[in-house]
Formats: sequence, C-alpha cells, structure tokens
Amino acid sequence: MINRIIAYAGATEPAAARDFYVRILGLEVAMTDPVLTLRSPDNPAAQVIVLPDGDTPAPTFGVDVGDPAAVDAIHDEARRAGWRIVYPLTDEPWGVRRFFVEDPGGTVVNVLAHLPVRPPR
Repeated sequence: MINRIIAYAGATEPAAARDFYVRILGLEVAMTDPVLTLRSPDNPAAQVIVLPDGDTPAPTFGVDVGDPAAVDAIHDEARRAGWRIVYPLTDEPWGVRRFFVEDPGGTVVNVLAHLPVRPPR
C-alpha cells in the first residue's frame, strides 16, 4: 500500500528554498533535520523535501509504502528483477527504513516506510 508520494527539491541555498515554499506556496515547516521538510497545512501527506546540494545519490521522489516489511519485499523484488539499487537498504537514525532504486529512465526513487517507535529504555 502506498501512503504518499513525496517530491524532492534540491537547494544550493536552503534558507531561500524554505522562504520560497513557505511564503509563495503557503507550506509549513514540518522538520529541519536531517533535511528540510515542508508540508501543506491542510494535507500533511502533501510534502516537499529540500535536499542539501551535494546529496548523492539524490532521489527525484519518494514512495512511502507504509510498512518496513513492504520496503523489504520491494527491495527483494527489485534485486531479483535486476534493477540498480543506488542506496542500500538502511534503517536511518531518524526512524525510516529505505533504499533507492533507479527506474528504467534513470530516475532515482526512494522507497521508504517509518519504523515503529520504540519506547525509551
């Protein structure tokens, strides 16, 4: 199941990008670390993530599949089918399981799901 599709934008000047998306399009800041994430105040699933200049490989968009097990299944299928994995299957410190795969046209897609929140010890 796909929960949302997220657009990515590059930025040589993140502050200017933030100003553009907030002032011009009316988005609100949802997160600033590890990347600038902006979302619609009316539909929080509508997001733009601003990637710092030099992030490689930079995905063009992300597909949130809702469940880390689904990320694993898609990763396995992409490998079996011979698609190029350009960022390995990783549990990120900010709570996302993801990998990047290149589609037939060379577009890099971030396939992701949020990890379950673990209670503090």
